[in-house]
Amino acid sequence: MNHRITPLTAAILAAFSSHAIAQQSAPEKSLGSVTVTSGRPSSLPSQIPTTMEGITGKQVEATINATDSEDALKYFPSLLVRKRYIGDYNHAVLSSRASGTGNSARSAVYADGILLSNYLGNGATYAPRWGLVTPEEIERVDVLYGPFSAAYPGNSVGAVVDYVTRMPTQFEAHAKVSAFSQPFKLYNTDTTYHGHQSSASLGDRSGAWSWWLNVNRTDSHGQPLTFPTRAISTSAPATNSVEVTGAVAGLDRTNTPWLLLGTATEYHTVQDHAKAKLAYDFSPTIRASYTLGVWENTSEGRPQTYLRNSAGAPVYAGPVSINGKGYTLLPSDFNLSNESLEHVMHGLSLKSTTRGAFDWEAAASVYVYNRDQLRAATTALPAATSGGAGTIQDQDGTGWNTLALKGIWRPDGVKGAHIVDFGYQQENYRLHILKSNIAGDWRSDSAGTLSNEVGGKAQLRSLYGQDRWAITPQWQAVFGVRLENWTASNGYTRFSATSTANTSYADRSENFISPKAALSYRWSDDTVFKASIGRAVRMPTVSELYGATSTTNSQYINDPNLKPEKSWTTELTAEKDLGDARMRLTFFTENVHDSLYAQTTFDPAANSNISRVQNVGRIKTNGVEMALSGTDVIRRGLDLSGSVTWADSRIRDNAGFVSVPGDTIGKYQPRVPEWRATAVATYRFGERWSATYGARYSGPQYSTLNNADVNGFAYQGASKYFTTDLRVRYQIARQWTASFGIDNLNNYQYWNFHPYPQRSFAAELRFDL
Repeated sequence: MNHRITPLTAAILAAFSSHAIAQQSAPEKSLGSVTVTSGRPSSLPSQIPTTMEGITGKQVEATINATDSEDALKYFPSLLVRKRYIGDYNHAVLSSRASGTGNSARSAVYADGILLSNYLGNGATYAPRWGLVTPEEIERVDVLYGPFSAAYPGNSVGAVVDYVTRMPTQFEAHAKVSAFSQPFKLYNTDTTYHGHQSSASLGDRSGAWSWWLNVNRTDSHGQPLTFPTRAISTSAPATNSVEVTGAVAGLDRTNTPWLLLGTATEYHTVQDHAKAKLAYDFSPTIRASYTLGVWENTSEGRPQTYLRNSAGAPVYAGPVSINGKGYTLLPSDFNLSNESLEHVMHGLSLKSTTRGAFDWEAAASVYVYNRDQLRAATTALPAATSGGAGTIQDQDGTGWNTLALKGIWRPDGVKGAHIVDFGYQQENYRLHILKSNIAGDWRSDSAGTLSNEVGGKAQLRSLYGQDRWAITPQWQAVFGVRLENWTASNGYTRFSATSTANTSYADRSENFISPKAALSYRWSDDTVFKASIGRAVRMPTVSELYGATSTTNSQYINDPNLKPEKSWTTELTAEKDLGDARMRLTFFTENVHDSLYAQTTFDPAANSNISRVQNVGRIKTNGVEMALSGTDVIRRGLDLSGSVTWADSRIRDNAGFVSVPGDTIGKYQPRVPEWRATAVATYRFGERWSATYGARYSGPQYSTLNNADVNGFAYQGASKYFTTDLRVRYQIARQWTASFGIDNLNNYQYWNFHPYPQRSFAAELRFDL
């Protein structure tokens, strides 16, 4: 075998060595792990000896009660999507081994290589755009854990998820209808929420042309998500107070007594999805493809009060008396909202797949908020149901676009010692949020006076290269490097035409280098050892830099000088083929400098404590992950898979605080539990019947940097959980399939700020031609 080192490998080795020496003051670096439990993915970078997990669309259909595309990730090791209800379009954030559900910008989600992650901001309201993929489209889903490929930006520090959607080789047609129901009982809410979904797909190939169409409608009514609360009052009622009953006494997340007065956010959402894919083969090795995705959403957020006066009528506003103490209900306690969204995605690519000495790809994508308007009432109920004052928040024109030019060079041929991946990438982000007051009818009137306006742009331009070097039949290595130029520009905040708080921010431009390396050794035919290390730089998002919506002392005060998050991640893996199963053991570490969180510091200029998004000095995570998966395990027809993850993720250095200086040092990173586990068993009773039983566990976790939220089983808390799921599938005939499922079979009540769904039932009928 040819063992010569390519010039690119030599340059990368030099860059990696010099950069590592220059980073002696950076976080400690120790080798950790990655694993493979499925076939090679079709779109993630190939020839990298690091861990990838995958699931096929057929496996999703057979084993998971999938109503949204993110459900495909339900049982992946160490992954969690914070999906609050079916069709959750604005809070379904992905978390990974060392990144919690408050860090949406620390993972990367793609569909056929088109970016779905929303890097306009970081947090619950910037979840990936899952709605641009439906479960019926999925050919497979692949996950790369950690920032070990130079082909991805620093947002890949947690995980890279890529959905590969269907492209037919002959005529095919599919249709599915489903219905779901959730009996929900919490506080003084006791009702059942329903929904339904329908989907249809067509595709064909004729000569050089192939095409695919998919449409989907989801009509879902979710459970209450937020609750108006009051600390226990010590004041006497006002003279004009209304005496009410129905308030629920409880403990908040710090175990402080409070009252829950009703529900404030309960969404009824209707979503329409349409996807068209067209491909043309210029030759057997060159293909052009175009993707158009349109996603529309209309939702209504409606509150309910628990409070009743002496006549039994609901009470929403004004001074009230509860248990002989005085309280005042504000219009904002029970908020009405109407939201109307239309997002459009375009993707275009031209790709060569000769598998010869050189292949290439040029790809571009655009994601735009064609319409994104949120109307909210500021008039108190019940008058707000028929109009009154309110606000409208308009994000029309917000979005991002990407460009990627990629090449694969095989200097020694397909089976040679070296395979070199290289390319240029560009990502552009534009944020514009205009919030206006409405004096007349909040439901339909046009925007009035300005409430606030924020905006800004960011751009990331990158060059990358990585060389897979097959040193011997047993040893394989990858060396890579990513060079990045990041700019932030045109940032501004505006609160009125004459406000002294109106601000424009100076442009920024910074450069970074991120080396990567991976090594694998085949100990025997059934045992492989792997090691990976990589640096990642996660840039501040436009919203974190400029997205202020208040001039008050709150977490939304801007800091246009935020530093990027800089991480070193390592893995060490042992993987063994057991014949009918595959087992792996992974050790991982992550050292992050300048993590971005909302916290408090003392501002000498203001001579006061200021709370806002700031940099946390250093967070260190050490962990172990064990995974097992197999087909026909123990007996024919039984498939088993499962995982257990332990992670100790602690704040090691931080100049900021929550309540008092130093109160975050040594505390757990928010939303990263110490223990989590999954288990799935599928049994095929023959050619027609199959049944799947799944379980998920997460240990206690915290939402605050100082871990003061010790009561996870409360509104705004983050609790441990243990849930089980059931799915039964029956092949009625060759083209007809029926399924029945129960999620949260054991009806575990658990929280991640909002309450998760309780026991939920789903039934579906599917046709495949």
